[in-house]
Amino acid sequence: MKEAKEAQEPSSGAAFFGAEVRIWRLQAGLSQRELGLKANYGQQYVAKVEAGERLASAEFADACDRVFGTPGTFARLRKRASKHGYPDWFVPYVQLEQQATGILDYSATFIMGILQTVDYAQAVFRAAHPRESADQIDVLVDGRLRRREVMERDAPPLLWCILDESCLRRTVGGAEVMRAQLAHLLAQAESPHIALQVLPFGVGAPPVPGSFTLLTFGEGPNIVYADTAMAGQTIDSPAEVERATSRYERLRASALDPDESLVMIRRMMEDYTR
Repeated sequence: MKEAKEAQEPSSGAAFFGAEVRIWRLQAGLSQRELGLKANYGQQYVAKVEAGERLASAEFADACDRVFGTPGTFARLRKRASKHGYPDWFVPYVQLEQQATGILDYSATFIMGILQTVDYAQAVFRAAHPRESADQIDVLVDGRLRRREVMERDAPPLLWCILDESCLRRTVGGAEVMRAQLAHLLAQAESPHIALQVLPFGVGAPPVPGSFTLLTFGEGPNIVYADTAMAGQTIDSPAEVERATSRYERLRASALDPDESLVMIRRMMEDYTR
């Protein structure tokens, strides 16, 4: 009996939030359509939220608080749920990323998540999860896009991304998706908080074989995050962080300077237009 109960518990933050919406909606005697009308959302949106197929927007959470008379309850619940829309091994990194004053990333294969467009992220997740439904892929994409919020706050971290040339040449999702993705990079690079460099093939072997990210903080030790085939590792060992920092400096020295990098990105974008 206990096992059956546990099996029925929401499996993600989005599912937990959706279950609460459904409980309060039924208690209020509203249909999904009626709640949608009161919240200025469609019935299908409400259905997806309740099913845990999509984490509700902050605006929808605020609307639920207004409709149900629960000041701040659903807004706080969504904030907590958003931290559980990731694999367990990735949650500590996301929490640290939100606190960092600097994000130094080397993207060896794919463009880093914070800088991905919706279509690019969908193509990446579809390749990794070919048997998942479209709604399940949307949940993964939503979690990735939520990480952009760290760059939208009043005092965002400095984001410095070194892109291996392969990130620009690998056609993820097709030429149109890549054209839009590179245009997005150029637009993001206009921010004083974001710097991009391209590591061209011509420099030879990079000092590291795969992607990694350094997070720096005003106080406390810095950390390094590295992807693996199955998961990712968050490392705070001073020796490992120092080694990763040294390698990042070597990557930065070998890469094209930011202005030259933007010229290359623009040229690659035009190539995808032909």
